[in-house]
Amino acid sequence: MTAAPRTRAGFVGLGNIGKPMALQLARTDGIELWVHDIAEEPVADLGAAGAKVAGLNGVAPVAELASAVEVLSVMVRDDDQVREVLAEVLTSVGDRPGRDPLTVLVHSTVAPDTPAELAATAEPHGVNVLDAPVSGGPMGAAKGTLAILVGGTPEAYAAAGPVLTAMGSKVVHAGPVGAGTRFKLARNLLHFASFTAATEAQRLAEAAGLDLVALGDVVRHTDAITGGPGAIMHRDTTAPIEETDFWRGVFGHVVALGEKDLGFAIELAEELGVEVPLARLALDRLAPGLGLPKD
Repeated sequence: MTAAPRTRAGFVGLGNIGKPMALQLARTDGIELWVHDIAEEPVADLGAAGAKVAGLNGVAPVAELASAVEVLSVMVRDDDQVREVLAEVLTSVGDRPGRDPLTVLVHSTVAPDTPAELAATAEPHGVNVLDAPVSGGPMGAAKGTLAILVGGTPEAYAAAGPVLTAMGSKVVHAGPVGAGTRFKLARNLLHFASFTAATEAQRLAEAAGLDLVALGDVVRHTDAITGGPGAIMHRDTTAPIEETDFWRGVFGHVVALGEKDLGFAIELAEELGVEVPLARLALDRLAPGLGLPKD
């Protein structure tokens, strides 16, 4: 029986998240991995895991990757570094007779308009760009359980499929190029706004003489059961909820409990002299945010 062809993949940027992502690829049957980073230690670790190290033969490493692989992952610091890597790719990709177009996966979280700019720059060179930012952090990368949020053409998405599924347990084709980045930014708005609300809760708890470490343990415990903020994210619209809609009753219950508990928390904050602006904003916006009228 003829063995299935291997996917030749490359990875540039072996940092805190990029290195464990690349290690997932190195461990995956059916993928031949090439890697590059300016730091020597993670490159050596990937080499020990079976990856091929680009640039050892006197060839510029990104140039070697561009000519050797079908799918190239880029996980570098910011928009400018992504542009630099892509520029090196485009100056060296050359013709690929008899081979599929090179697909570049941009895993870095970049500005909303950057993916379309990169895709437009790459298209005349026959290179496909997908924005594919990740969610799940170093822990998810190490376990291969990242969520990977992808924007780009269906053809390029299919070409990158073996690489994406090797690194993440939830891969979402969010839409055309740029959609993956917008998806990630919406997700991270919730992430960091929730962090800010957590700091407000900690100040209230501290003023009340409570154990902040125990509070954190309880938050993580109960969020694992209830789903945390994601528990209310099931509707496919943010429009007002009709009287006959199933969610009217569910979210009506949420609002009743939420407004009661937020009100009590604000009373406690006033008693203790703690500023809780996010709690006050939540009390005002919870009902309309869920699509219900404000009483």
